[in-house]
Amino acid sequence: MKLFNTKGKKLLAMALGATLAVASFSGSALAAAKYTLKVAYENNPGEPFDLAIREWAKLFNEKTNGQGELVPYPSSQLGSKKDVIEQMKLGSPVITLADGAFFSDYVPDFGIMFGPYLGSSYKDIYKLNASDWYKDLENKLDAKGLHIVTKDWLYGTRHMLTNKMVKTPEDLKGLKIRVPNNRIQIEGIKAMGATPTPLPLAEVYTALNLKVIDGAENPIPVLYGQKHYEVAKFLILTGHVENVTNLVMGSKTFKKLPPEIQTALVESGDQAGAFLTDLVLKQEQETIEKMKKEGVTVVEVDRNLFKETSKPFYGKFPEWTPGLYDKTQEIINKQ
Repeated sequence: MKLFNTKGKKLLAMALGATLAVASFSGSALAAAKYTLKVAYENNPGEPFDLAIREWAKLFNEKTNGQGELVPYPSSQLGSKKDVIEQMKLGSPVITLADGAFFSDYVPDFGIMFGPYLGSSYKDIYKLNASDWYKDLENKLDAKGLHIVTKDWLYGTRHMLTNKMVKTPEDLKGLKIRVPNNRIQIEGIKAMGATPTPLPLAEVYTALNLKVIDGAENPIPVLYGQKHYEVAKFLILTGHVENVTNLVMGSKTFKKLPPEIQTALVESGDQAGAFLTDLVLKQEQETIEKMKKEGVTVVEVDRNLFKETSKPFYGKFPEWTPGLYDKTQEIINKQ
């Protein structure tokens, strides 16, 4: 459900911008001394993810002796995630964050990475990221036109912020919870007992304020950075997804970059990912305390109840490789 219609002029500007970007990265442009890439994301300035992107930009510039430049575009300035991904597939020099829930449109098995309670901590997801199984998924995605530049970016543990008290899965019944517009997250929230309502992140505050939705789910620093606590006063610590994200760009654009620029982009991205992980872990508890001071009631729940309720999620995707869930658990449990 969309609360705002994108104006034709904005779409035209985006299309022209993508066309110009493609032109700037073709032919002799890559022989220039400077390589400029846009980084598009939904988060607002000052959120941990935004700070990590700016750290990446600084590190990339340093590693390339000024030849490389990353230009941040926060707050959905370049459009929705799906818009941006389509732009990059067409050759636009833009990077965005995306994860298994979005990648599953291209490589179905990626979807399990966003399954509810797949792992018990972000370190479990890091183990999956480091596996040969995940590398095979990356290669398949690359063949579809999307190249993962850097991974192990801890976006945070996802919880719910609602305008009603929730203590059990039964309490979620009938509640409209905002989710990003992808099948994986829609089915995940549905499996937990709520009614998923897809909306762009930029529209969530207004939707909560107008009671169009009853809640949203995201990592705590994101919920705080978007000021959702002003219009929803119950923080439900479901911890349903350990959200580790990736930074992705068009495969063709990445391959056009000189090897030394590629290496600098990846290495600086990995460093920025570690920076983000430290920042998110530090800020999660601090942010809970800030939200309490804003009048938010923090609700501890029995996560095992929600985990048990969510189990049917893993049987919803016949397109997945048989035994996929067991495969992920084998990797996670391997010493």
